[in-house]
Amino acid sequence: MHDTIRLENMGIPSVAVATDEFRNAARVQAANLGRADLEAIYVAHPIQDQTKEEIEARADAVHAELVARLTVS
Repeated sequence: MHDTIRLENMGIPSVAVATDEFRNAARVQAANLGRADLEAIYVAHPIQDQTKEEIEARADAVHAELVARLTVS
């Protein structure tokens, strides 16, 4: 989340992506860094035991949101 905030503060659109297990930690970190308004995109946890196809399906599920948030003007 730190790098996302640093980039956003520089005017470079960015989005953190994490598993839902880290939702609360990401929100706390963003708030502590002065950007409580930033929200990551979350996918189901865990991912380390997923097949390539399962991980691709999770990526596909958030692709539209990711593109939308990176291209907002």
